[in-house]
Amino acid sequence: MKRNFQVIRIPKLVLVSDKKERIILGIDPGTAVLGYGLVLETRNKLQLLTLGVIHLKKYENHALKLKRIFERTSMLIEEYKPDCMALEDPFYGKNVQVMLKLGRAQGVAMAAALNRDLPIFEYSPKKIKQSITGNGNATKEQVAGMLKQLLNFSETPEFLDATDGLAVAVCHSFQRIGSDGTAKKTYSGWEAFVKDNPKKLK
Repeated sequence: MKRNFQVIRIPKLVLVSDKKERIILGIDPGTAVLGYGLVLETRNKLQLLTLGVIHLKKYENHALKLKRIFERTSMLIEEYKPDCMALEDPFYGKNVQVMLKLGRAQGVAMAAALNRDLPIFEYSPKKIKQSITGNGNATKEQVAGMLKQLLNFSETPEFLDATDGLAVAVCHSFQRIGSDGTAKKTYSGWEAFVKDNPKKLK
């Protein structure tokens, strides 16, 4: 049976009870390909758990696509038990129908989180790119390259939607992690984060 999603897996971690620890699920909504990524945040350290995509092109019926998004997102929540979900806001474009469909995709993913009582956070594409690369107009390739350096992984996903989903999770983490691992601090971008966390770069 052909798999309808592609994923890069990192060996599962044995998690311990720690109030300074949380798992963040990042979602890049889409009606053709939906990207996702999960990171483990422990104090001021960030580790990749998994990233991948959900393929939706084969579903001609839009309602079936939404059903699949809800099912797969629910499965990710069940498997990894994240503490919160962060999503990319659909960008504003001229095509109203595209915007409507993206909004529905985002809403269904949010419903899966709400069904498990997960807090939800939303970020604009510009905010996400700014947080990861320091440039709000960065390309998908630049975002992926910076994430590979930050999280120390070498695999390049077939679809950059996967790293886009991961970027949302990392962006949300950057809004909280302080240099002492406890303070809630907002970083304006990659350079500000590195300045406070020089030991994270190898």
